[in-house]
Formats: sequence, structure tokens, C-alpha cells
Amino acid sequence: MFISVFDIFKIGIGPSSSHTMGPMVAAARFLESLRTRKLSPARLKATLYGSLAFTGVGHGTDRATILGLAGFAPDTFDPEAAQFALDKVTATKTLAPPGFETLQFNPKTDLTFDFDAPFENHANRMTLTALAADHSLLLEETYLSVGGGFVQTPSEYLDETVTQTSDVPFPFTTAEGLLEMCRTSEHSIAELKRANELACCAPSDLNEGLLRIWTTMKTCMNRGLSARGILPGGLNVRRRASDIYASLSAERRANQTAGHVVNEWISVYAMAVNEENAAGGQVVTAPTNGAAGVVPASLRYWLDHVPEATQADIETFLLTAAAVGGIIKFNASISGAECGCQAEVGSASAMAAAGLAAVMGGTPAQVETAAEIALEHHLGMTCDPIKGLVQVPCIERNGLGAVKAVTAASLALRGDGTHIVSLDSAIATMRETGADMSEKYKETSLGGLAVNVPNC
Repeated sequence: MFISVFDIFKIGIGPSSSHTMGPMVAAARFLESLRTRKLSPARLKATLYGSLAFTGVGHGTDRATILGLAGFAPDTFDPEAAQFALDKVTATKTLAPPGFETLQFNPKTDLTFDFDAPFENHANRMTLTALAADHSLLLEETYLSVGGGFVQTPSEYLDETVTQTSDVPFPFTTAEGLLEMCRTSEHSIAELKRANELACCAPSDLNEGLLRIWTTMKTCMNRGLSARGILPGGLNVRRRASDIYASLSAERRANQTAGHVVNEWISVYAMAVNEENAAGGQVVTAPTNGAAGVVPASLRYWLDHVPEATQADIETFLLTAAAVGGIIKFNASISGAECGCQAEVGSASAMAAAGLAAVMGGTPAQVETAAEIALEHHLGMTCDPIKGLVQVPCIERNGLGAVKAVTAASLALRGDGTHIVSLDSAIATMRETGADMSEKYKETSLGGLAVNVPNC
């Protein structure tokens, strides 16, 4: 099993990796299938099911689907060009993706939210259809947005042998297997992960890619720390990160800070990222958009608040975090629609705890312990966004996930790496808990806070 650091950390747009980025990626994949088959459709249609239907509008799934069919991609997204394209589709009821003649597409009739279909295979399901001029079917494909911007067909999702594979020197599928490789090779987790990455790309590409990931994370965070106003969507949630950051900075200059205030710094870094995500800004999936603030907040805490930190630690942190994220994705899920928020913020907290333990000088066993502690204490967490928006409780939840990550890393380094619950056991428990969890608590906004708090 090989899941690249650049699969776990993908540059995209908010507010959701599964509901915004995933549908856009699926649409691009559908267009490519049409091109490969040399088909010339006259009309396109899209149908959204499950969680994509129930919380699609709040997550921008309708916009993302249309933009994907128009040829837009998350990693090269241009907001101004996208708005122009959307306005044109609305006015002309046509699409003009690269490589095709003008295609008929009426957003009001060709984009359907199906709230009645059963949850088949996965809660995030969509079907894209291409019709000929005589209305006959040319091609129809169903896609599952499985979290973190990953997209699969139902057959790919159900076939456990279909994984991202490559000839890498240290293939691992479990935390236990990873620790054994560390013991026998006498390398750290980051060193093993780096060796695997270099089997697939040049050292310069890896170094530049990791720097771009961190630069994008930090840029997103800085935007969130300065931006003010009301987040879109109708909940009238006010951005708070800017004011909190200003207050913390003033206290720091006055040297009047209590020890526990460091938790507020960690939280505000994470909140800044997720306020940007909620506003539809550019973010890095880490491993998802809904949990995008945890990893960068924990890394910035290390770089800005711990004297011994160096810029060289960024690579170690990100590679270690990605190794843990890949194990979680392979053995369970990083999708809130599949396993609740334990799969999103819980996974992110485990990744951040592992990365932080690594740069703090932890052994591989201590790094694994840190990830386990963080994930264990998110088990059972539901995904119940109010009004289907990635705002409440999501923004604050990232702050607390980052605080837990720092605490977990600190606790792990106080021990020798031996513990009762292994990371693999925590991951298996998360998967089983998600399978048992009611669908109304898995990103459908049909239960929990989403129905017990007025959403207007």
C-alpha cells in the first residue's frame, strides 16, 4: 500500500473535500472518460444522492459539480473565472468544457438532488450522464466521494484489492508493520516515508512539493488571522480568529500571558484555517477540508512557540503525519459521511500528534503512541453540521483537535512507547463505530446539533 504525502495533503478549495472537491474531481474524471471514448454528447446531467444531496447546497456541491463539468479543477481553481463561468451557465444553460462542443445543461433541471434514494455503497454518491442529440444515452457513470478529495467508482470502492500501489522500498499497511520496519531498518517513520516518496518522484520535486504544501497552509492561516466579517451560508457566523489573534498578540507583547493561553494560540491557528475553508478559500486537505486546521495549527505552534524548532522540522512533521493518515485511510476512513467526525478531526488530530511527537524527538513507538492517544479520544464523534455548513461545530472542533494533538504528543513523550491500546486497534474501533453509527450523524445534518440548534 502506498498513499503519497501529496494524496493526503492536496491543495484545493473549501468548504468540503468530499462535497466540493470530490464532485469537481468526479466531473473531471467523467469528462476524461468521454474524451477517451471519443464520445460527442449534446447534453449532460448530474444526480446527487445521500449526504451529497442532504448537505450539498451548504457545502457548495451544486456549484462544484457544475464547475467540474465546465472544466475547473480544485488545485488550479480561479474564483473570479469560476464565478464568470457559473453566471454564463445560468444565463445560457450550456457548458463549454475544453475539448467539447457547447453542451446543453440547465442547472434547474439537469442537476438533481435525490433525497429518497437509499444510501448505497457510500453516503457520498453521484451519477453523471451524457446524452446524444437524439436523447439516447451515451455514457453514465456513478462516483463515490470517499473523503479527502478521493473519488472512486462503486466497483473500485468495493474491490479491496484496488489500492494505490507502487514499487516502494518500505510498503506498510498497518502501524504495527510500520514500527517493525523502523526497528529492522533503524530509520524513523519520516525517513521511511521519504524513501517511499523518492521511489515515485525526484528529491527536488518532493522538497518543493512539501514546501508548497506548508506555504499554502500558512498562507491560508494568515488570511484567516486577518479577515473579518460574516461567513456565507445564512447562519450569520462571525469570523472570530482575527480578533482573538489580535488580543493574544497584545497580551504577548505585554508579557501578561498565563501558561494555559498557549491553548488559545493553538486553537486560533486552527480556527483561522477553517474560517477560510468555510468561506470557500484555498486550503490544504489535511486529510480533509473539514479538518484542515488541525495539522497546520499544530505545526505552527511548534515553529512559532517552541524555541528549539527549525524549518527543517517541516518535512519531518508532514511526512510523519502523512504516514499515519495513509494507514487510517487504508484501514478505516477519513470521511465524515462514512464514519462521522471521528474520521475527520480524529484522523487529523492523530496525524498532527504523530508529526509533533516526531519533531520533538520521539521514537517511532512514541510517535505511534501519540497518534493513538489523539485518535482514541475522538472515537464516537459525530458529524452533525448545522444547516449543512462546515462552520458549527466544525471550526471550533478543529481548534480542540489541535489542542488534543499537542497534548497527546506531550503525553506520549513522557512514556517509553508501550501502551495498552495500539493505533491499529483504535483505527479498527473507529471503523466499526462508524459502521454502527446512524446515518443521521454522518454529515447528513439530520441529527445531533443540526436539529437541536435553530439554523437561521
